[in-house]
Amino acid sequence: MTKKQGLTRGLTNYGDNEFAAYLRKSFARSMGISNTMLDKPIVGIAMTPSGFNNCHRSMPDLVDAVSRGVLAAGALPRAFPTISLGEVFLNPTSMVYRNLMAMDTEEMVTAQPMDAVVMIGGCDKTVPAQLMAAASANIPTIQLVTGPMSTGRHRGERLGACTDCRRFWAKFRANEIDQAEISTIEGKLSTTAGSCGVMGTASTMACIAETLGMSLPDSAAIPAVHSARLVAAEESGTAIVELIKKPILPSDLITEKSVENAFRVLMAISGSTNAIVHLTAVAGRRGIRISDQRINEISDETPVLVNLKPVGEGYMEDFFAAGGMRAVLHELKDLLHLDTVNVTGQTLAEVLDEPLDWVDRTTIKSSDKPISDVGGLINVKGNIAPDGAIFKRAAATPALFEVEGRAVVFENLEDLANRIDDPDLDVEANDILVLKNAGPIAAGMPEAGYLPIPKKLAQRGVKDMVRLSDARMSGTAFGTIILHISPEAGIGGPLAAIENGDKIRFSVKNKRIDLLVDDNTIAERLQNKPKITPPLRGYKALYSKTVLQAPEGCDFDFLVHADSESA
Repeated sequence: MTKKQGLTRGLTNYGDNEFAAYLRKSFARSMGISNTMLDKPIVGIAMTPSGFNNCHRSMPDLVDAVSRGVLAAGALPRAFPTISLGEVFLNPTSMVYRNLMAMDTEEMVTAQPMDAVVMIGGCDKTVPAQLMAAASANIPTIQLVTGPMSTGRHRGERLGACTDCRRFWAKFRANEIDQAEISTIEGKLSTTAGSCGVMGTASTMACIAETLGMSLPDSAAIPAVHSARLVAAEESGTAIVELIKKPILPSDLITEKSVENAFRVLMAISGSTNAIVHLTAVAGRRGIRISDQRINEISDETPVLVNLKPVGEGYMEDFFAAGGMRAVLHELKDLLHLDTVNVTGQTLAEVLDEPLDWVDRTTIKSSDKPISDVGGLINVKGNIAPDGAIFKRAAATPALFEVEGRAVVFENLEDLANRIDDPDLDVEANDILVLKNAGPIAAGMPEAGYLPIPKKLAQRGVKDMVRLSDARMSGTAFGTIILHISPEAGIGGPLAAIENGDKIRFSVKNKRIDLLVDDNTIAERLQNKPKITPPLRGYKALYSKTVLQAPEGCDFDFLVHADSESA
């Protein structure tokens, strides 16, 4: 039996397929589309514009360019909207809505008549949501990112969201700059369309999408306002039509080997800690789980090569000009699985057989002269984090890698906001700041792990402290910060047992974080902790009942592939 294609795919169920096809075509013709076009294969274009998403301001131009490529290749483009997640415009945090967007995208892809789809996103949670949806819907898919912002200028200095946002805000809190200057800087940090212009979560996920083979080669780093971004969009439209003729599915691309490659690239670019959660969720949709031990092995084997903020000095526009992902992959060639495939049908080996034109070694280092011999991220465990936690060693202070300190505890986000700048707060520079109840269930896992330095210490010149929580932090942030502690405090994880004055030991060498309190005392304290009251209605009720912990990607338990196993 010939498989249905184009407008006759997935007919609406009226109990009469011929009538359903007749009615669908009749309504399609009301849109002014000719019979000739309606007989062609259909490419869906998942678009995510929103007045609450600055990263996606260029969306209309990208949709037009994809459509142009689809039409030129002989298919019919049909753009459709899905939820759009603007990172800084969502309360309590965009992370709560990543899974909702993934569900929305998957359902619209499978419910509407399309033979293939191009998904356009950029802001932090949109690309993970679209990749999760693609992995589950499993029809031919190409991921197209909006691209990073270009930099602004302030008094001769380049500025880029959002690492420089944090740097200048820290100066403001320390009284190094005044209100007038911070207000001026506010208008110079985000000056073009696109996602954050540093190696934050958005850019990290763009690099991961390309490494997985879900995006066209060389497309991850193109700036949002560069003409090459529109060319990449048009070429994505052309390429997706080829995937209808010779299908390559997400299940062919997202494999254990490509996921390992993506983790390795994450270490080499010193990408966002958030990418650990997102990549785990994407892999989980295909039944793939890379163990914590394997992630640490990959990190310890992989040098940091990319000199971008928040770890280094450059911006994504420099990364693009320096050679982009192709240059990084060339340097990692001996460490990668080269038999993985991308959406063009090329193996990674074939991509890397093409010689490099030029590489700017200021921005992309060679593997024999890296920024660091070991990767940017590690997993740490201990009696505070029996199921693991994440530490970005590349963005931290080496002097704080082997420490014992006194705990200064904040019970929740409100407590943190109320007391962090209290001049009577009992805190010193060698203490360890602890935030509880900011995990996936208790608070939606916001980017609150970047606890601010208490104002009275910031004004004394303190730039960094050890901080730990069950929250996340922005990929644009920096500091000696242990994140994603699992299980979270809100469901009775041992993080909940920490009290003011307790001693905590942190060791990067041993990859451990431990509360120096005996097990019986920890267990006794946990017995007396109150239970979280979950929401009773709507999406948030569904979220609180079904969201998994950070080591499982914070996906919903009913969306993870049934065969997901550790590798």
